[in-house]
Amino acid sequence: MKNAIDDLIEKIKQTNNPTVMGLDPRYEMLPKCVTSKYSQDLEGVAKAIVEYNKALIDATYDIIPAVKPQIAFYEMFGIPGMEAFKETCQYAKEKGMVVIADIKRGDIGSTAQGYSNAFLGKTPIGEKEEAIYDVDFITVNPYMGTDCIKPFLEDCKKYGKGIFVLVKTSNPSSGELQDLKLENNKEVYAQVAELVEKWGEELRGENGYSSIAAVVGATYPEQLEQIRTIAPHTYFLIPGYGAQGGKANDIALGFDRNGLGGIVNASRSLMCAYKSDRWKAEYAEEDYAKATRAEALRMKEELNQAIV
Repeated sequence: MKNAIDDLIEKIKQTNNPTVMGLDPRYEMLPKCVTSKYSQDLEGVAKAIVEYNKALIDATYDIIPAVKPQIAFYEMFGIPGMEAFKETCQYAKEKGMVVIADIKRGDIGSTAQGYSNAFLGKTPIGEKEEAIYDVDFITVNPYMGTDCIKPFLEDCKKYGKGIFVLVKTSNPSSGELQDLKLENNKEVYAQVAELVEKWGEELRGENGYSSIAAVVGATYPEQLEQIRTIAPHTYFLIPGYGAQGGKANDIALGFDRNGLGGIVNASRSLMCAYKSDRWKAEYAEEDYAKATRAEALRMKEELNQAIV
């Protein structure tokens, strides 16, 4: 059975790039050279999103190991949007990229199993089973404790998939709950980090990391460093770089001495590179994919300089 985290690490090594491109396609940020081709209804928006995503994937699949489509930006466009989500995931996989579906599910029992069937495992239909979205990883909210993680753990073992569990998120108000001290004097995020390390024990791969991984934001470097100590076998998905203010030198605290341990998410800074002050003078709107590639290469160099 393949190990999802080993597959991700292999792609990171192949590209020499610990970056995941977030695919969060707000309609208003898509270039007019794309949206003008389609009708302004749900079907037209979905087609524009697919064209845009595929162009970004075509421009970066050889230099970026993974993509992370955020499901909210597809769900909001109804059934056509979810069809665009599925097509985006399938296309990225066809191009050899690892797909991390950012869905942040968290429930118990048959509900959690239903989510897991849809994204990691297979859905039973009579005497058959069918893979629905069939992504490599999903993000999971652990608020309900071990009960809400178990179904995902079992499917990770059965199908060679992985999960990223929310531990310390990058948003400004994350501390309202995640930084609270418990009776044992540990912060909530530290307790969750210990649980993730424990949950992942049976799914550690040849690189020493587990397919049961963690989301740890770049905007809180002290906690990032602390959690790396608490969970030495846990791989990190690190949001907050770029538009949210996370710096490469801070992100390096989440990596090990071999330059492994994390994959850094960038969404707006990559998707909207053609609008940025750094690239808009060099690339016209219709060259949006070229601008994304240029920003991806710049980010890769910056991260590798900091991590080494």
